[in-house]
Amino acid sequence: MKKGLLITIGVIVLIVVILGSTFVSKYNQLVKLDEDVNMSLSQIDNQLQRRNDLIPNLVETVKAYAAHEEEIFTAIAEARSALIGATGVQDKAEADAAMTSSLSRLLAIAENYPDLKANQNFLALQDELAGTENRIAFARQDYNTVAASFNRVARSFPMMMFAKMFGFDQAAYFEASPGASEVPTVKFGE
Repeated sequence: MKKGLLITIGVIVLIVVILGSTFVSKYNQLVKLDEDVNMSLSQIDNQLQRRNDLIPNLVETVKAYAAHEEEIFTAIAEARSALIGATGVQDKAEADAAMTSSLSRLLAIAENYPDLKANQNFLALQDELAGTENRIAFARQDYNTVAASFNRVARSFPMMMFAKMFGFDQAAYFEASPGASEVPTVKFGE
């Protein structure tokens, strides 16, 4: 009888160890994917900050040539403030869309000033801004890829039980705000 009891206890311990290691493995997988999502979102923030750091230099360069274009400078300042204060993926996407629209208008205004278009500082800043915009686009794409991987795992069975048990929510995608696909209207001298 003692031998049968020891075998039963051994089987129970083995089952508990297997279930426990599976449990720990699944939890660790969710933590890793969640951290990947957070890191990717942080990369978007880094690139948005890089762009925000370039903007004052670009604005000051354009101001020297186009001092009467005050409306666009105000729009850029407001968009920059909104981007700095944005929290959450959707707020950042909307603030980014407003900033992109304002910058497009600023660069379009530059077309009216031949001396500005030839200015080395302006050209260098414009190139730097274009490179930064490419980095932002890549960071968004990378974030959405990582978010999709996390969501696929967290929503599949049986991982969805672990995800709910430990409070892992679905990662939001970085989407353009409504109207972001519309070309901004630029008005000159009306």
